[in-house]
Amino acid sequence: MAITFRQLEIFIAVAETQQVTRASKKLFLTQSAVSMALGELENQLGGPLFDRHGRSLLLNDRGRYLLPLSKQILSQVANVETMLTEQRDTVAGVLEIVASSTIGNYVLPHLIGAFMRLHPDAHINMLVVNTMAAEHLVAKGEADLGFVEGEINIDSLVASDWFEDELGIIVNPSHKLAERSHFKIPEDLKETSWVMREEGSGTAEIFTKKLGKHASMLKVVTKTGHTEAIKKAVESGAGAACLSMLTVCRETEHGWLNILPIEGIDMRRQLRIIQHKDKIITRLMAEFLTFCELAAESIQSKECLSFPSKLQSFLEKYRTEKEQQES
Repeated sequence: MAITFRQLEIFIAVAETQQVTRASKKLFLTQSAVSMALGELENQLGGPLFDRHGRSLLLNDRGRYLLPLSKQILSQVANVETMLTEQRDTVAGVLEIVASSTIGNYVLPHLIGAFMRLHPDAHINMLVVNTMAAEHLVAKGEADLGFVEGEINIDSLVASDWFEDELGIIVNPSHKLAERSHFKIPEDLKETSWVMREEGSGTAEIFTKKLGKHASMLKVVTKTGHTEAIKKAVESGAGAACLSMLTVCRETEHGWLNILPIEGIDMRRQLRIIQHKDKIITRLMAEFLTFCELAAESIQSKECLSFPSKLQSFLEKYRTEKEQQES
């Protein structure tokens, strides 16, 4: 008897949940069906794939070898199904994307909402994590596209440049540096307390890398995993922070925060779109990527798309270009 796709799907579920009971719930199957399929697979492959520790099933060396192969096989099958069944004249489907904090919280929500209004049969789900986690999710096939800052470190991924972002120093309007036109290094660095992002953050990685030898002078008073928490801490007077200028559009507009460019250091960074190199580009993916490329032109011209009026002007431009392509 040949190995079936269903057996591989069950094997993956058991490997990820480490229990037949949990795998059966995940797959909406009975425990006996899961146990039978797993037993048949092990018989066909000539030996066990798991070590049994109490109620837990842990992959042995054979199972660890089979797991990535199984995921790759099922991913390729899904690609074939998508390629052969997709309706070419309709932008429809469910797209799973993952984004690092700056992009996921301050750029993509506006774009996703606008895109789905234009294409009612398209649904886009987004998970916001740090850059490192985003890479791993795309590499494992759990996300179709990733939107990240920072360097890419996984060979199975391909990255395309999206647009350039710029980092700046944010301070409370009552901070002693608030009236400055620029932040000077190292003079201002050693006189400032810092609120920083967590390890694995693309923003934190780029900031410390840009500082070079001066990074050792950072006096960090607190770390947090969310940009909004950093902004609130800075507003309260806890210290200064380095954030993307995209994240503080509203605060600077209302005068809640001041942002200072850093003198003598190029704080621009390249934001990228990543995907698995074996991923097939569907109609929905292609249309959303085009939409994001047009949005990048607006952002490069320093328009902050978090403002409704500026988002509307971008949408008018998108509709015009679509009409020109279809005419």
